[in-house]
Amino acid sequence: MKLALQLYSVRDEMEKDFLGTLKKVKEMGYDGGELAGLYGKSGKEVKEMFDEAGLIPISAHVSYQDLMSDIDGLVRTYKEIGCKYIAIPYLPEELRYGTEKYPEIVEGIKKIGEVCKNNGISLLYHNHDFEFEKTENGDYVLDALYNAISSDLLQTEIDTCWVNVGGENPSDYVRKYTGRAPVVHLKDFSGRKSENMYKLIGIESKDEKSDGFEFRPLGMGVQEIQSIVDAAKDAGAEWVVAEQDEPTLGLSRLESAQKSIDYMKNINY
Repeated sequence: MKLALQLYSVRDEMEKDFLGTLKKVKEMGYDGGELAGLYGKSGKEVKEMFDEAGLIPISAHVSYQDLMSDIDGLVRTYKEIGCKYIAIPYLPEELRYGTEKYPEIVEGIKKIGEVCKNNGISLLYHNHDFEFEKTENGDYVLDALYNAISSDLLQTEIDTCWVNVGGENPSDYVRKYTGRAPVVHLKDFSGRKSENMYKLIGIESKDEKSDGFEFRPLGMGVQEIQSIVDAAKDAGAEWVVAEQDEPTLGLSRLESAQKSIDYMKNINY
């Protein structure tokens, strides 16, 4: 497998110096980068900068709402960049399972998947922990989504931190989607599930005590990274992606990314 960095992890640096940050990520030893925004640049410009940095643009996180506003145009842009995958990173509360709009969302994801497929791109869905609530049939919401949409239109991008937070064993869950898990997110953390976790990823802000929950560089938290990597291999993953939404332990974003790849260099992936 190859190792990429989710570039959201270094978003401040990307905003200031897109090309320079890509070069630093490559110098650390990462094979690829997963986009989370283009920072006002065209697809052509982004492709040229990835090429200059020697980094592979494996995929991009693009919101459901943005995709539905211009499916054809956005898919063309990421195809021009060279992305093999586009991932829906998150569904806001009003679009989730159990809401009036959800059946429409499922149909929308199918439509996005069709356009991606026609352009040689695979659509992925990136989970958080809220998809590990149960449906009325006793299935997890995440499993219900994958059951509702065929694998040729939607593949998984399993975020193993949120699987753990959601109460499942990350390695077992990755293996559950063998053959449908081309990209797996590696994310480490410490502490326990709490009400204000999403404040850490800039989505929701609550005042409740965090119960010590924080993201960590790989190998510095509670996750069994080698076991998860082994499961990703077994599942047929092409890429594992390191991600850390917020830096901790007094480290900068770039220092955190460096710590993660330093750890990965010492395990078998």
